[in-house]
Amino acid sequence: MDKENIKKIIKVLSETYPNAKCALEFQSPYELLVSTILSAQCTDVRVNQVTEELYKNYNTPEKMISLTEEELGEKIKSCGFYKNKSKNILGATRNIIQKYGGKVPKTMEELIELPGVGRKTANVVLSNAFGVPAIAVDTHVFRVSNRLGIAKGDTPEKVEKDLMENIPREMWSDTHHYLIWHGRQICKARKPQCEVCPVAPYCEYFNDEVKE
Repeated sequence: MDKENIKKIIKVLSETYPNAKCALEFQSPYELLVSTILSAQCTDVRVNQVTEELYKNYNTPEKMISLTEEELGEKIKSCGFYKNKSKNILGATRNIIQKYGGKVPKTMEELIELPGVGRKTANVVLSNAFGVPAIAVDTHVFRVSNRLGIAKGDTPEKVEKDLMENIPREMWSDTHHYLIWHGRQICKARKPQCEVCPVAPYCEYFNDEVKE
């Protein structure tokens, strides 16, 4: 897809979702990091319910590390995969305390060294906690980008690379949110609502698959 159409898509999405922002509720980079780890294969709504209670007493690395894996697991159980998430959260927390003086690091290279933190999680933290332009590719961003044709890739890494090349850097973080909101509200996984989609005229999926 040419850059002109991509620009039109972003403009329309920005007008459609003017209030698009991170759906996870957080008060610090550390809270966002923990919430993002919890959000893997879990809804943001559920994560926010769980962390509302969790962060009352365990909202800093120093407080969180006082829990055992079993104790934390009980508190986050309803987020799914709680044993693995508990292990990763405490592993990341330990690293943050030991290597970074209790402060969440601010670079991709340092973040992805933390247990349970891949590029997607790192990009969410960089973008939303530190204001660094970034595009986190979750299932919505992956699906919507490929359908629209603004990125083509069979892995999140390839889609992220395409989006970074095709979208101006200053628009990365906002576009990430537009694509997520569009994926949740209109361009749904099983049944995209192409008939009401504001970017259908520019969409490769609509023009190649639906219109014919």
